[in-house]
Amino acid sequence: MIYEIASITIDPENKIAFEVAVGKAATLFKAAKGCYAMKLECGIENPNQYRLVVEWESVDAHIVDFRESEAFQQWRALVGLYFLIPPVVIHSKNIAVYF
Repeated sequence: MIYEIASITIDPENKIAFEVAVGKAATLFKAAKGCYAMKLECGIENPNQYRLVVEWESVDAHIVDFRESEAFQQWRALVGLYFLIPPVVIHSKNIAVYF
């Protein structure tokens, strides 16, 4: 299990429209091979800064299966116009959960 963590910066004036667009895109992720969960977080100190956290079976499920799919193109069409800068994406895995 791995996590895709995308840091997304938007114009705060587009906050509601962006959040609605991500909600619409959730079905694309839910239907994607190897995708187990998706959540959107918003910064408290910087309300124009979001983190999209997606749980994938593997990096390949994200990079190969999803990013090379029509669903990825649909995702970008829904939300890409709100990005002030390209998202920064990393992959991580849990090492330990303490409580």
